[in-house]
Amino acid sequence: MKYFPLLALTVAISACAAQPPAGVQQVGSSQKAPKVVAQCVAQKWADKSQQQVVSQDTLANDGAVDVYVPGQQPPTGAAAIVRPATSGPGTWVGFRASGAAGSQATGDIQACL
Repeated sequence: MKYFPLLALTVAISACAAQPPAGVQQVGSSQKAPKVVAQCVAQKWADKSQQQVVSQDTLANDGAVDVYVPGQQPPTGAAAIVRPATSGPGTWVGFRASGAAGSQATGDIQACL
C-alpha cells in the first residue's frame, strides 16, 4: 500500500503524456509502435531535405515523440506528433503546423503509417 501513491502518479503522468496536444490536426493511426513511426517520418524528411531532423521524446523509451520538420525547432516548430493509441496497441499521429510547413509533410507522415 505504501507504493500506491507513486503508482497512481505514474499512471496519471503517462495518461497525460499520451494525449495529443491542443492545436494538432490528426493525420492517422497505425498498428506500428510509436518509435517505428517516428523513425520513419524522421528518415523521410531527412532524405528529402538533406537536412538534420530534430526529434524529441515526450514519453520515456520513445513512447511518444515529436518529430520536427527540417528547419523547425522545439518547442513550437511544425512537427509530427507521435503518441501511443488511446485504446489498444498502436500509434496515433498528428501534425502541428507552423508557418509554411503543411500538406507535403502530412503526406510523408501518412506514408509511414
